[in-house]
Amino acid sequence: MIPRPVVAGLDGSRESLAAVHWAAREALRRQLPLRLVHAWEGLPPDADEDRPERRAPQYYARRTLRKAVDQLSERYPQLYLAAEQVRRPPGAALLAEAGNAELLVIGSQGLSGVGGFLTGSVASATAAHVERPVVLVRAGETEEDEHLPDASGKPSTGTPCRDVAVAVDPGGACDDVLEFAFRAAELRHAPLRVVRAWHVPLSQGLADPGERARFRLEAEHELATSVDPWRRKFPGVYVTETLHESRATHVLVRAVQGAGLLVIGRRRRHGPVGPHTGPVAHALIHHVGRPVVLVPHE
Repeated sequence: MIPRPVVAGLDGSRESLAAVHWAAREALRRQLPLRLVHAWEGLPPDADEDRPERRAPQYYARRTLRKAVDQLSERYPQLYLAAEQVRRPPGAALLAEAGNAELLVIGSQGLSGVGGFLTGSVASATAAHVERPVVLVRAGETEEDEHLPDASGKPSTGTPCRDVAVAVDPGGACDDVLEFAFRAAELRHAPLRVVRAWHVPLSQGLADPGERARFRLEAEHELATSVDPWRRKFPGVYVTETLHESRATHVLVRAVQGAGLLVIGRRRRHGPVGPHTGPVAHALIHHVGRPVVLVPHE
């Protein structure tokens, strides 16, 4: 069986360049090939392609792709790398590529205008539609950021990896999300931080201490029940489980600070409004500085 590649989108922006380097490191961890893609919408059928101004976007796309390939080949010589310029609109190109990917890695923000691959709207729409895990990487993300600082507080690649954090949604199935998070922690030899927000239902009004304790115990039991099968499947991963009493959007951003990678779920929604990331995922994507993985689930 041919392994699915890690796919990274490129548009030449700082965000997308950080994304392709992150994708290269992840492909090596997973022992998978990396497929690098640059989307270029091309020219109208009646355009004169011989005119220099018409050929400029295509030239820029090829140069951007070639430069990235050269950088990756030099820095990660053991990486199996393929690259392609795709003549399709950016959103359609990302969705098509994601269908055959182990995971899709894109910049969290990017260029706008003709030929730009990862505008904020394109990235958000893609993350909300793709049926595979999507990793969003911000500009400036480096290999050192994945690791703890050294004894003197300086960035290092020789120190252990930072925690992987996963935010568990108590209202939905989370096996796919937890499996991805446990696997990511195992690959990094890193601890896994499982966080969940809980609160007393509004229908209960002002709960007394006994009722609050009962709801907390129920939340603890639900979280342990979700996590225990994955503890057994990944016995080498050190896991901590943390509950926070408040609305998810208020506490989870603080709870995952300091992690090297955040894994969150995105519910598949098939209603008339169409797919979207949801308010909690939206808040985490925009307020957490580290790479964020969106894992679709029912």
